[in-house]
Amino acid sequence: QVQLVESGGGLVQAGGSLRLSCAASGGTLSSYTMGWFRQAPGKEREFVAAINWSGGTTSYANSVKGRFTISRDNAKNTVYLQGNSLKPEDTAVYYCAGYSSLSRSVVLTTPPVYQYWGQGTQVIVSS
Repeated sequence: QVQLVESGGGLVQAGGSLRLSCAASGGTLSSYTMGWFRQAPGKEREFVAAINWSGGTTSYANSVKGRFTISRDNAKNTVYLQGNSLKPEDTAVYYCAGYSSLSRSVVLTTPPVYQYWGQGTQVIVSS
């Protein structure tokens, strides 16, 4: 059973940066597509970014494209989300998630596909 733990959230001013980490235990992430999702108060959980098992394929929500970067280090069993030029609308609880896949070119973006989820880390962007 893979367990995911997010870290790196916090309070940041608009225009600032944060780096979120997602560390896995109980299994290796090297055969998983990994994704980041977020949920703001009163809103549904939404896709942010995803990366395939090798790191060769990524996908981003339009709202974060050009500002966020997803990456992974399979040797460290960790996935990262670098967020730059943060906006107040980026305020949310950010969740790391994964599903088993060895696809080289396809990453899925809908929450039900993802088998494992972390507990989330809060990001607050002040204006």
